[in-house]
Amino acid sequence: MASRFTLWFAVLGCVLFFLGCSKEQEKPSAKKSIPPAKVEVTEQESGYQSISVQDGGTIAGKVIFKGSWNPSNIPVTKDQEVCGKNKQDPSLIVNERGEVQVAVVRLVGIQKGKAIKEIKPVLDQEGCAYKPHVLAMPVGTTLEILNSDGLLHNVHSFSKKNKPFNMAQPKYRKKITQTFKEAELISIKCDVHGWMSAWLIVVDHPYYDVTSASGNFSLAEVPPGDYMLEAWHEKLGKQSQRVKVEPNQKVEVTFKYPTKK
Repeated sequence: MASRFTLWFAVLGCVLFFLGCSKEQEKPSAKKSIPPAKVEVTEQESGYQSISVQDGGTIAGKVIFKGSWNPSNIPVTKDQEVCGKNKQDPSLIVNERGEVQVAVVRLVGIQKGKAIKEIKPVLDQEGCAYKPHVLAMPVGTTLEILNSDGLLHNVHSFSKKNKPFNMAQPKYRKKITQTFKEAELISIKCDVHGWMSAWLIVVDHPYYDVTSASGNFSLAEVPPGDYMLEAWHEKLGKQSQRVKVEPNQKVEVTFKYPTKK
């Protein structure tokens, strides 16, 4: 009789064991954490697409100031052995023919065209002045900021879309670099020498130019079509003109600024 009870308990134990195993197998497995997939940003998604331009045209012209301008001298208050005693106001540079230097001319809202070429722009601090005073570059560019003066400068950017920076550059720190990822107009100052100023224009396409000493600009390989062309100058402001580019043709445009009051 005892052996029968022993056998019965053994069978019951096996049944309970298998039932327990099957329940364990029915339990849902822990949900694994899957990292989000990386999203690659294409040229189209970034707002400008590089294409092979067929029968492209050229937009060229001048920026003119219709008036007289006598630039003032800015007094130098420190480090005169390197900086000199005064500096000419760089905010408007006009020759005797009224041709405006360092105005920025660019297309507005262009979505596709020639490829953006890699450049290596340099902003130098020489004679306690930024050279050049106006510098244009495409997005993603790394700018080299040099100190050729052998004394302390402090480079301060007043940007909103790009991360602003405020960096001391003593005489032994000959070069610093900054990269700009967003299109923006950026004012640059030196906190040590208050008269020092410059402008950086970061553009999200390759159709831009800075006027020469003769006020000239040129935009090449523009796909045929209708565009808005804009001129910007720190003192004279903005002007815009509608421009139609014909295949393999050159269109001449002149921006005329009235006399400043």
